[in-house]
Amino acid sequence: MITVHHLENSRSQRILWLLEELGIEYEIRTYRRDPETLLAPAALKEVHPLGKSPVITDDAHTVAESGAIIEYLVARYDGEALVPDAGTPEHLRYIHWLHYAEGSAMPLLVMKLVFSRLGKPPVPAILRPVGKLLADGVHRKFLDPQLRLHLDYWESELRQTAWFAGNDFSAADIQMSFPLLAAESRADLSHYPNIRKVLQNMRDRPAYRRAIEKGGEFRL
Repeated sequence: MITVHHLENSRSQRILWLLEELGIEYEIRTYRRDPETLLAPAALKEVHPLGKSPVITDDAHTVAESGAIIEYLVARYDGEALVPDAGTPEHLRYIHWLHYAEGSAMPLLVMKLVFSRLGKPPVPAILRPVGKLLADGVHRKFLDPQLRLHLDYWESELRQTAWFAGNDFSAADIQMSFPLLAAESRADLSHYPNIRKVLQNMRDRPAYRRAIEKGGEFRL
């Protein structure tokens, strides 16, 4: 039996979605974030030394990191329908987006989250005005221009194909769901119709809705 060690409001949500798409049985072990630090509880370190999510256990195997989990599950549980055929342009795009999501997109979005909190608790009240000034400058000079660059890139690519790897839905779209949802909460997407369309198509998938029902809606 596969166990998803699911940290609330985290990247592990997309692993639930993948499992629903694969139609295989699994169980969820839910962990709550510390209400002040928003960090994962120490109990997750009993599963994996880093104490991060997502992480799954499957028989004797413990697998961490979203991309690695996706590759493992697709390979072990007949997920070929979620991967474009090898040697095709779509397969190359699939590999790119599968790694781009965490390698390029999420570091930027996490930085936006961190800097947005510099003027808020738990930062000491006396430091919040300085923290806000610093955050505003970093957002204006670096983070916001970089985010626009990435959003423009997504929009341009999605203008050519219905999904990230091609016109067929793939596991790369599941991997990209977290950057999409994070960007939706951090940026104005009104000028990005293709990104909004993919977000809606994603939410319309029955497997996605089942994952949300079981693991909770993502909030940032």
